[in-house]
Amino acid sequence: MTDGTHERFGLLANAWKETVRDAIADMRANMAAATAQVRRTINRRTSDTTERKRLLTALRSGCWATDPFLARQMRKRWKRGRNRTYNQIVVRADQYNVAVDAHGNLWLAIPGLQRRRLVRIPLSTIVAPTGTLRLMLRGGRVEVHYQTDASQLRSSQRPCGKRTIGVDKGYTEALTDSDGDQHGRLLGEILSSESDRLRERNRRRARIRSIANNAASRGDHTKAHRIRCNNLGTVKRSQQAARHRARVRTEIFTAVHRVVDKAATVIAEDLTKRFVGRKTFGKNVNRRLAAWTKGVTAEALTNVSERRGSVLVHVNAAYTSQACHRCGSLQRRSGDRLHCKPCGVVWQADVNAAINILQRAVDPDIALHTPHLRVKQILQDRTDRHRTRLPVQDSSPVTTERRAKHPNCSATSNSRKQVEH
Repeated sequence: MTDGTHERFGLLANAWKETVRDAIADMRANMAAATAQVRRTINRRTSDTTERKRLLTALRSGCWATDPFLARQMRKRWKRGRNRTYNQIVVRADQYNVAVDAHGNLWLAIPGLQRRRLVRIPLSTIVAPTGTLRLMLRGGRVEVHYQTDASQLRSSQRPCGKRTIGVDKGYTEALTDSDGDQHGRLLGEILSSESDRLRERNRRRARIRSIANNAASRGDHTKAHRIRCNNLGTVKRSQQAARHRARVRTEIFTAVHRVVDKAATVIAEDLTKRFVGRKTFGKNVNRRLAAWTKGVTAEALTNVSERRGSVLVHVNAAYTSQACHRCGSLQRRSGDRLHCKPCGVVWQADVNAAINILQRAVDPDIALHTPHLRVKQILQDRTDRHRTRLPVQDSSPVTTERRAKHPNCSATSNSRKQVEH
C-alpha cells in the first residue's frame, strides 16, 4: 500500500484485502505443515534427549535459520515459489447479500468493479451460504466455497461405537477392519473403470493431437486451430475428473462412517507418510493404485473421528502386510492372500494386516517412528524366540529406557483386551 501497488488491482479495497489476507494464511499453513514434517525428522534423527529438545525448541521459536540442519530440512520441505492462483477471490461476510426471486431461485449479490453496483450470481441450491465466501471461476462456472459447522451436520450426530478396531487401507475396498469386515467395496471397481476410461481417452487424444500437429507443420493452421478448439478442450475433462473424485470421496467417507459405527478407538497406519516401493509400474497401474486416495482416506479418518467423538490412533505400519499376526513370522504376500508356512494357514491379507495394526497399539517395542529395519529385526527376533519356545521379552536397559520415553499412543485397556482375544 505504501508504494501504490494496490492501485493496479482495479478492485475495491474490501475485495483485494481479504484475498491478500487469505494468501498470507496459506503461506503460514504451508510453513506449519513443513514444520510438522521436520519435527518427525528430528525424532528419527537422534535419540539424545538434550539434542532433540534443542532442535525442537529452535524449530518452535522460529530460529531454525541459524541451525544448519534445521535450515536444510526447512528449505527441503517448505516449498516456496510463485503463486499461480488466478481464478478466485475472497468476499467478506458483510460485503454480499442473498435473495430469493419470485420463482424460488437463490441469488448471490457481490460487489463489482464499480461502486454500489452489485454482480448477481444464480445459485444451484436452496441453502443460503454464510460467513466469508471464496468465489472460484472454473470452466465458465462460479463455485461458491464457504465453511459450515461440522458438529451441526446430520452425520455428526450419529454416536460412535464402543470397541477398539484396527483398519487397513486396501485397493479393491476402502478399508478392512480387524473383525474381517470390508467397507467401501466399490472403490476398486470405481478406480479400475476410471483408469480404463482414461487410457482409452488419452490414446484418442494423442491421435487427434498428432493430426493437429501434422496440419500445423504443413501450414494448415486453420485446421490445427479448429481441432485444438473443438477436440482438445479441457472443460469436459475437468468436469469428468471432478465427478470421479466426488464418487471416490463418497465411497471412502461412507466406509469410514461404518467403521466408526463400531469403534470408539480406531487404530490405523499413518497415511500421511510417503511410501516408496521397490517396483516401478506403468501409467495404467499407477492410475489404478491412485495414490491420492491415500490422502482422502487419511482426511476421512481424521474428520469423521473428530466429528463423531472417536479416537484415532496412528501406529507404525512397517511389515503389517507381511507378518503373520499369530506367530509373527515374515512371509510373502500374494495378492489378497498371505501364506504362513509355520502356522500352515492362508490368511486374508488385508484382515491379517488390520489385526497386526490393532496389535501395534499395545506393542511396547515398536513405536510410531521406529525405523522399518529395526521393526524387521524385532519381528525376526520374536519369531526365533517363538520357534525355540523362549519367552518373548527384552529387559535390556536400552529397551527399557525406550519404552519409558517413547510409549505408543493410546495403549488403552480396550485394545489390549481385543488383542488378547
